[in-house]
This record gives sequence, C-alpha cells and structure tokens, in this order.
Amino acid sequence: MTDNDTDDGRDDIERRLVEGWQGRYYEDFTVGDVYKHPYGRTVTETDNVWFTNLTMNLNPMHFNEAYAAETEFGERLVDGTFVIALVVGMSVIDVSANATANLGYDDIRHHAPVYHGDTIFAESEVVHKRESESRDHVGMVTTQLRAFNQDDELVLTLERTPMVLKREYAQPSAAAPTGWPEGIGTQPEDLEE
Repeated sequence: MTDNDTDDGRDDIERRLVEGWQGRYYEDFTVGDVYKHPYGRTVTETDNVWFTNLTMNLNPMHFNEAYAAETEFGERLVDGTFVIALVVGMSVIDVSANATANLGYDDIRHHAPVYHGDTIFAESEVVHKRESESRDHVGMVTTQLRAFNQDDELVLTLERTPMVLKREYAQPSAAAPTGWPEGIGTQPEDLEE
C-alpha cells in the first residue's frame, strides 16, 4: 500500500494537514458581536454533590433533600458557583482559548435557580476591548456572559475580562496547534511522498 492508499479502497487521495479552530485572537473581537457557545450541558445530581463537597459548601440547600423540600424551592438547588464555573468553561472555546490570564469576573448575578436535570446554554457578547498599556502581545476583552436553561429562562449573567493574545505573537500551525507539543501526531513530512 502506498502513502496515498487508504484501507477503504480510496486510492490517490492527497492527504494534508488542515488547521482546526485555533480560537479567537485579540483582533478577532468586535464590540457588539455575540457568540452562542456550542453544546448545552445537562447538570446532574452528581455534578452538584461532587462540586459541593469539593468546595466545602455546607449549605444544606445543595445536599440535604429533606431540608430543601421544606424551602420555597421544594428541592435541592445546584450550587451557584458550579453554574458560574460551568458557563465560564462553556465560553472558553469562543472567548479565551488564547487568553494569557483572566483579569476579572464582575457583576455576577443569579437570575433564577438551577435544578438537577436542567440543561444550560451560554452566550457571550463583546462589550469592550482595549490594547494593553504594559504588554504589547495582548489586549483586554470584556464580554457579558449569559446563561439560559432549556426553557429559555435567564439563569446567570456576568462580565468576564481575559487578557487575549494578539495574532502576530501566536505561533500555532496545523502541525502544532495551541496546546500540542511540537512533533506530536501527524507532521508535514509524514504526508510527503
């Protein structure tokens, strides 16, 4: 079998390394842009119990069903800091994959409770950007992050400001995308005849 042969009988296919999504660089952000982050995430009881235990959150609202049943909510609530961590994580693919630091989380508001079994969706709107005064290789981008449940109910908002790398200082390539050490996986020389 030659380098261009495949196991499924497709011969003479030219193979090439193609860049995947590299994330946005500072120049890619425009005030007013809204990014609907891919994939919703259903919150499970396990998520809530583990997170509550890991963070030592002793409020019985998160882990005591008998107690929570007697409250106005009638059942346990998902730990609000889990919801924050979840939606920030959901936004990384679009907002901070090329961040060098997160500078702040501001104006955090829980608008509605999150329950076990809710599916959370997140979107970010660019509300401000500016170049760094002390670092030539980055700029600051502020987004408003909004999270909704499966019923389109707003459950969380916050402002987030990462320091994002400028494109000219980035060195990713198809052979060595961000996060991959040089020389791992398929390399251009592997595709040469």
